[in-house]
Amino acid sequence: MSSSSTHSTAPDASVVVARDDKGLVALLSADFPDHGGEYLFLPGGRREEGETSEECARRELREEAGITAFSWRALGSYAITLGSTARVHLFEAQGLTLGAQQLTPAEGDFTLSWWPLQEAIDAAGTGRFLLPAGPLALMLAARQGV
Repeated sequence: MSSSSTHSTAPDASVVVARDDKGLVALLSADFPDHGGEYLFLPGGRREEGETSEECARRELREEAGITAFSWRALGSYAITLGSTARVHLFEAQGLTLGAQQLTPAEGDFTLSWWPLQEAIDAAGTGRFLLPAGPLALMLAARQGV
């Protein structure tokens, strides 16, 4: 594999596995017509100027799912693509407080639901997630046995 000296400078992103006191995971779903239907995903998004990866995770969880969390744990990070220096940072959040979603017009159809962790992982295995960060974060959270 060769590397290229031209890299995209897109901002990093953060993705959150939010688990309630019963062990259920907050999943979002929305319709992605360009990809043929509705898909599941975890709360997350691109880091804004001046934010740390954890601050981004906290903001995205609050905005997309209406959730704040007391306890945070980093699960790891990885490159988004070989052609970009941007990374996706994966987090697990617990000690949750539920509030109202703060969705942008582009996020208006995001629907929040709660799934047992293993069922969410099983959904990843059947193609219900469009992007890889969610399934990877779910599997890392499960592997760490919390």
